[in-house]
Amino acid sequence: MEVKKVNVYNLYIINIRKTGCGVLKQVKGSNNEFNRTLNHSLLSLVLPIAFQNLISAAAIAVDVIMLGVINQSVMSAVSLAGQVTFVLSLFYMGISTGAGILTAQYWGRNDVKVIQRVFSITSIFSLSISVIFFLFSFCFPEFLMRLLTNDAELIHYGAIFLRTVSFSYIAMGISQVYFSVLKSMENARFSAWISSICLFLNIGLNALCVYVFFPGMPEKAILGVALATVCARCVELGCCVVHSIRYSKVKFHLPGKDRINRQLRKDFLKYTIPIQANYFVWGGGLTVATSIIGHVSADMVAANSIATVVRNLAIVFCAGISSGGAVLIGKYLGTNDKLMAIKASKRINLYALILGIVAGVSILVIKPLVSLVVELNDISQSYLDGMLYVCAYYCVGKSINSTIIGGFFPAGGDAKFGLWCDIVVMWIIVLPLAYLCAFVWHVHPILLYVVINLDEIFKLPLAVYRYSQYKWLKNITRDVAL
Repeated sequence: MEVKKVNVYNLYIINIRKTGCGVLKQVKGSNNEFNRTLNHSLLSLVLPIAFQNLISAAAIAVDVIMLGVINQSVMSAVSLAGQVTFVLSLFYMGISTGAGILTAQYWGRNDVKVIQRVFSITSIFSLSISVIFFLFSFCFPEFLMRLLTNDAELIHYGAIFLRTVSFSYIAMGISQVYFSVLKSMENARFSAWISSICLFLNIGLNALCVYVFFPGMPEKAILGVALATVCARCVELGCCVVHSIRYSKVKFHLPGKDRINRQLRKDFLKYTIPIQANYFVWGGGLTVATSIIGHVSADMVAANSIATVVRNLAIVFCAGISSGGAVLIGKYLGTNDKLMAIKASKRINLYALILGIVAGVSILVIKPLVSLVVELNDISQSYLDGMLYVCAYYCVGKSINSTIIGGFFPAGGDAKFGLWCDIVVMWIIVLPLAYLCAFVWHVHPILLYVVINLDEIFKLPLAVYRYSQYKWLKNITRDVAL
């Protein structure tokens, strides 16, 4: 059914009794009742997802802040080494999003058996990528660090961290996919609880390494912090396995080789490859931007390390609204309820705008406190002050773009728009301009940082226009005879 923008609300009022989905079946056409029900469904997803994102961002912040106590070089080195983990997480996000698309829509049909097959297929892909990153990070850490900086001290410290933390990749690959499938089945609380437990474990082990066992010993402290991350990830995977055995409808086992799995594997690849490419293009752009910063000055690297942590903490609810909204939209589309998907998406967009503004304002509010927590030299501190102002405007565009491009479009099977958008905006416009600013025109570091963060501003009008066309509304499920 083709849905036209001009009469969507009238169509909704006429057909709402026929097209209800899940908890929204009882809605009688009242906007107030619809909003209350949608808010309840959304909050039950957004709060746990946002909390988990907060935990993940806080875990990175803990590593950076605690190692910053040792010295600025150690903090900068670990921050740069974390870019390898960040690139790996892009693969996890692509794979998990692909699994989430199928899971959410089949969850709308209450087809748990197909979801089990999707999870098994996805786990194999995720584990394979994890093994590749483990081998490279363990065997060639110095080479990877040289791609990010030419500072010998940062390369030395970063290689120590990277070689050790690589052991966490295997566990992380499996647990992240399991969390994604549970979220798409509207069970986001488990992942939030496990992430919080692992965070406290990580913090405790970090504190022991930095303040008790290895004070004043940078190399051993870095090694200890990396081992703490490995332990936390292994505990996380263990909790997932126990939860799967005792409480979950989704189990850990190898996928079969029958016709149904071949069909689902084709569907998974069809929607995952464009999303994976999009994450790689976007994340690769961020990594190149970080590399540009790393080759400008060590002081700018240190300031960027802190600014990135603050920004990631500020936008946790923005990421939550994106993920939660994608689950609900996918669920509605799985039952061909396009009217509900449109109405819900409009409300979610409003929330994304509000949360983006709140995130930006929160950065400006806590800005004076950041200097009290982290010790930087005067040059790095001046860079950080300017970067936080830039992060404030970045949050608004990021919140809306992630909700539309990273949430609605993939949930509706429109996985290619984000890919082309990032190719044009990041790789054809922003990164070449940033390169010229850094190495040809030698602009001030803050102006360079402004240019690097223009991508979300450029993408915003493109995302809104594409959203308003409603071409992303698709039901991608198939009737599978089990």
